Amino acid sequence: MCAFFDTPEPRPVPAGAYPLWDAALALVNRDLAATLPDQSPLRLLGLPAYDGGEDVYVGTADGEWQGNRLDPASAGDPLGALAAVADAAQETVTELLWRAWPLCGEHRLGMHAREDGGRLSWWCAGGTAPREPAHLRAAVGGLDALARPHRKGLRRA
Repeated sequence: MCAFFDTPEPRPVPAGAYPLWDAALALVNRDLAATLPDQSPLRLLGLPAYDGGEDVYVGTADGEWQGNRLDPASAGDPLGALAAVADAAQETVTELLWRAWPLCGEHRLGMHAREDGGRLSWWCAGGTAPREPAHLRAAVGGLDALARPHRKGLRRA
């Protein structure tokens, strides 16, 4: 039995309940796996809302989360869903691990998701020198291409 003031336990949101958020989370989890391979994939967590509906958060496999709920208006827009999920995932990972995520491999600075030409990318503010300008690093979901080293002389069978 729960007392009136007890916080309810979050529940894993079933796959397919929010298709665009599921797709967005799959892309963000690719980036998480590429940059923090020991970290378990993130998941959508649901909590009862005050209006009787459900608030959805991006959380860890063990049910922890940090930050605000996903904006319900983003659930119907692919770019909005990706932006909301990337932002929420970044908040959860950063706060729970106490480290910036994802990091720019060139500047070792935390990056943020930014829309550019109808596509969401991880953006780095650049270094302090003029020769280190701000730049887009990779599309959200594309950090794995930067994390895999190119090996010369590797033959395919």
